[in-house]
Parts: sequence; C-alpha cells; structure tokens
Amino acid sequence: MKITNVEPLPVTEDGRSYLFVVEDTDEGIWGVGEAGLGGRVQAVIGAIEHLKPVLIGQDPFRIGHLWETMWRGGFFPAKLILSSAISAIDIALWDLKGKALGVPVYELLGGRHRDRVVCYPHNGMDGFEITPLVESCLRSKEEGWKFVRFSVPYAGEVLEPRQSVRAAIEQFRAVREAVGDEIGICFDVHTRLDLPEAVWFCREVEPFHPFFIEDPLRSENPDAFKTLRPRTAAPLAAGEQFGSKWEFRQLIEEEWIDYARIDVCIVGGLTEAAKIAGWCETHYIKLALHNPLGPVSTAACLQLDLASPLVGVQEQPRKPGVDMTRVVPVQVPWEDGYLLPPDLPGLGIVFDREAARKHPMQPRAPRPSLRRLDGSFTNW
Repeated sequence: MKITNVEPLPVTEDGRSYLFVVEDTDEGIWGVGEAGLGGRVQAVIGAIEHLKPVLIGQDPFRIGHLWETMWRGGFFPAKLILSSAISAIDIALWDLKGKALGVPVYELLGGRHRDRVVCYPHNGMDGFEITPLVESCLRSKEEGWKFVRFSVPYAGEVLEPRQSVRAAIEQFRAVREAVGDEIGICFDVHTRLDLPEAVWFCREVEPFHPFFIEDPLRSENPDAFKTLRPRTAAPLAAGEQFGSKWEFRQLIEEEWIDYARIDVCIVGGLTEAAKIAGWCETHYIKLALHNPLGPVSTAACLQLDLASPLVGVQEQPRKPGVDMTRVVPVQVPWEDGYLLPPDLPGLGIVFDREAARKHPMQPRAPRPSLRRLDGSFTNW
C-alpha cells in the first residue's frame, strides 16, 4: 500500500471553521485528520502542501518513520505551524491504518483502558455578570455533564488583572454554591495573568475545590511555574500551546502541573501525544486533552483517552453531533456527560469529503485583541 495523495480541506459549516486533511492510498483506503492552530490556517495549509512530496509513494503503515521524516527532514525542527500540519497528517495515518486492519485506533495504541471518558463543556460569556454564568452551568448539570468550565472575565476589549480576578473569585463562589460539590469546576486563565495575580486567584479559590486551574501563566517560559507551584494547593493544568514533547519536558519532570493539556492537533498528532502521555504517567500527571476543535479532533482525543491509564477529563465544548453534521455525519457517541467508544474502525467516524469540498472555509474575523486599562496589549 502506498500513499497517493494528501488533500487539505478547510471547511466552514454551521458558522464553525476547521482544517481537515485526507490521505489516499493506491488500495482505495483513506484516512482523515484535523489540524489545530485555527488562527493560522493558511500557513498550516502551506505546510501540508510542503510536506506532500515527502509522503507520496510512502508506506502509510510506517507512521513513526514518516513522523520522524516530516519532523526532522528539513534540518530545522518543526515548530507550531509545521507541528500542526504534521498533527493532521499523523492522525489521518492512524485512521487509515485502523481502517485497513479493521480495528479502532485505541487497539493500535495498546487497547482500551476504560469504557467511557468524562468531558467538560464551555460555559459563560467572558463578562462580569454572575447570573448568566450560573444559569449556563446549571443547564450543563441538567444535561448530564459532570463538569463546568469558565474563564477570566473581561469587559469589551479591556482585561485589567485585578478587576478580573476579583470578579472571577465571586463567579467561582457563586458557581460552586449553585452546582454543588459533586460537579467539577475547570477554570481557564488563558495565560492572561502574571504571577502576582495568578497566585492571588489560585489561593482565593482553593476553598471552592477547583478540579484544575488552566494556563495560569504565559506559556513561553514554563520555568515560571516553579514559583507558582509551591504557592498554591489548587491543581494546575497547562500545555495546550505546546508543539512537542520537548516543550512539556520541564513541566512534567519537575511535576509543576497536575493535568497535561496536550493538543493532539498541534503537538504532532497521536504519535507525539502518546509519547507525552506515557511520560506523564511516570509522574502521575493525568491527561486533560485540549479539544476546542471539530469532530475529527474529538475522535482522535477519544482514541488516546481510551488507550491511556491516567485520564482526568476531556475538553468537549459541545455534545458530538450538534455541528459539522453534513461533513461528518457519523460522530463519536456521547451519553450523560461521557464520550463512549465508537463501533467503527480507525477513528470511529464517517467523513464526507465531497460535502467538505462543498463547504469551503469562509474568512473569519480576527480574534479579539485584549488590552489593559493603560492601553498595553495582553493575551487573547
């Protein structure tokens, strides 16, 4: 079996945009993957086209060899643009191999460790209001979710740290009182705070028992976590902006995080994510895979979760099957707050590439740019 084509498919459906990749073979078996880095789609497409000649004519079963060839073949190690392209290609190779062998991908990763994977949705409107946030969290509880998740609030284009932290503490208090003690609360700082405010926030919400505080600090310098970690008992999660195992190294080896926010569609695909997951296991760090993307990403994350011994929770902004249903008419099953093992081989989904071609990606508005009260820039 040989690879005959690699086709990037940028898609917009139901107002949501994702970048998929389809890989064909001379035996008619094909696989699908998904790339992250949604704000840099054209750059990732260019990287996929650049890698296509490296893949054409190759044996798709040699996934590890092809990963090394793509990652190291250009002399300069892959960074986020290339790693996102490699991620989509790698996921498609695993899907293809599972289909060819007639087994789910999790069987190729060592077999199933669990029967279901608990998930958390996205709640809140990023504003200072408490009532709408509480109502959103209560709806999630009524729908069967076992977790809620919200973020640092801001006003319009202004995020002033001390104002936002004070509001976030009150929101956290209100949500905990409303949903009760059995619902897990995940809170995403989105790398928007500096160390003093991060310490203040983490310590103030400790009595409300957060499941984790995500990305409390900027990701460019992981060494900053060594100062935060001993100053709070709140569980910490990080890693969604990392593009390789090497970027995770210090956080894992120094045990500065409790949950690894691996993004399968950015970090180098299932091949690299599985290596990081094994590394985390040696430090008792659980997976909390980053998944703000589409149904192919969800399926890939589920396969890794099913095959991993230490899983905390899976990010799942919406229930599967509520969007992108023309392009992905069969998505992974969901029940009462859990993703369930699919019955189909490979990733366990059905992808309609003709429908994908009929829904090309539409231009998207740039992400909001947040600033401090003094006019300085802060992270989105």
